[in-house]
Amino acid sequence: MAWDNTLDLGFGLIQNGDADIRKNEDKIDLNSKVGYKTSATSKWYYTFLLNFKSQFAPGYNYEADPEAKTPISQFLAPAYLLYSIGMDYKPNDAFSLYLSPATGKTLFVMDDDLADAGAFGVDPGENTLTQIGAFLKATYKKDIMENVNFQTKLELFSNYLENPQNIAVNHEILIAMKINKYLTANLGTQMIYDDIVPVPIVKEVSGDKVIAGAGPRLQFKQILGVGFSYKF
Repeated sequence: MAWDNTLDLGFGLIQNGDADIRKNEDKIDLNSKVGYKTSATSKWYYTFLLNFKSQFAPGYNYEADPEAKTPISQFLAPAYLLYSIGMDYKPNDAFSLYLSPATGKTLFVMDDDLADAGAFGVDPGENTLTQIGAFLKATYKKDIMENVNFQTKLELFSNYLENPQNIAVNHEILIAMKINKYLTANLGTQMIYDDIVPVPIVKEVSGDKVIAGAGPRLQFKQILGVGFSYKF
């Protein structure tokens, strides 16, 4: 038997010049994976996987309106619950490849204003949307040199019920470096694409920024952080 659990939490604030304090990081990512080895010498496991994603605090569309106070996201709006049965290939402690042809994915938008607007792909007025499809998750984590750790995660989901050729993608890369006994540095990127999620399209008209519709877009984040770390 193998039971792997991870909890990835992040929350950050930033202030540029005289602008108001804004979020620059907000995530809840809980993953639990239970596997049973196919044989004593095999590197494959029959596996059940459960994943939950959401955020802590409201988000706002500052690009269209720097003074915006209307949330475009909230805790549990959205939230994603993924439940899956498949096979996990684990040749060593550094790498895992999970494959599932039978995966359910439920989107929750538990804010009525956002649900009424059809945010994140739900039908207007509905609080949930369930998809059935295929899922792939690959993870790799290893010290690539002294005091430098590299980790990456790739998640792919294809919805059998609608446009299965449009793959939802979540790809993260993180390089963690230990500078000395107390200082660490992190460099990371994340790319997200989901064709059912309408991202606002902002255009400039007569010097003003306005929202001119919405559509699927590649979302990209890059972070560079220096921190203090002490190991007990």
